[in-house]
Amino acid sequence: MLKILFVCAQNRLRSPTAEQVFAQWPGVETASAGINRDASVPVSPELLAWADLIFVMERRHRSKLSHTFRPQLRGKRIICLDIPDEFDYMDEGLIRLLKARVPRHLPASRVAPVSAEPDAVEPAIRAIGDELDES
Repeated sequence: MLKILFVCAQNRLRSPTAEQVFAQWPGVETASAGINRDASVPVSPELLAWADLIFVMERRHRSKLSHTFRPQLRGKRIICLDIPDEFDYMDEGLIRLLKARVPRHLPASRVAPVSAEPDAVEPAIRAIGDELDES
């Protein structure tokens, strides 16, 4: 099971949305936290130790994370999603951006889950075809 930590500033809008959107993704476990001290759930050494993969919403989050938690980040993969702080919790635009930028980094990202609805299978097949065409 791949443990994924989503990080934004306050852990109120973007990272909790990402946590919810990918909570049912096959082969992953999700959590979220904020880099600011007054975040709903602040980033901690324990959360960083738990995480296999860390997604930050902005470059400044990666910088602050690296500055504050350098020893705990040794060997960790950190991916910046470049998602600005202009969305509400579970905003449709935010969800679209997350679904466009996160899955390529997750296990089974090219295969629809076995229990997927028929509408989910066709886009997965098209995505595989598109990638093969680009090769």
